[in-house]
Amino acid sequence: MAERDRDDEGRARNARPRDGLGRPLPRDATGVPRQPEGVARTPEETLREAQRLLDEGKPFHAHEVFEDAWKSGPEAERELWRGLAQLAVGLTHAARGNRAGAVALLRRGAENIAPFAGARPHGIDVTTLRDWAATLAESVPRHETPPDPAALAPRLRP
Repeated sequence: MAERDRDDEGRARNARPRDGLGRPLPRDATGVPRQPEGVARTPEETLREAQRLLDEGKPFHAHEVFEDAWKSGPEAERELWRGLAQLAVGLTHAARGNRAGAVALLRRGAENIAPFAGARPHGIDVTTLRDWAATLAESVPRHETPPDPAALAPRLRP
């Protein structure tokens, strides 16, 4: 049995290159640079980097940025960052053609960010994001081919 890839701390981590949607590629392929894990960013840096990745059609990589904020941010904001990560994964599933996964994650993410709608944390337009997620979740089952994630990328802030 082949030994598993491990990170510097000994955790299992697939070292294969990935495409823009996070799918593993053959080991000798050239992939999209991965987001480093465990990066502590300010909310401003998180939102700027995640928006850039979403705009480039890389929602899987944006999810990793949100995941860092979810895991390292203040307890009061964890569900916000978790919900944003879930929305990015929902868009990833839509772009990969996984309709059921897209709908489930878009709905779950919208539900997790809902309590923040009135506060507009860090300038995030939660109400518009929830509307975007509901519209996408409704339309995904009707897509004949997987959509272009860059064309569907949400605006995190106005």
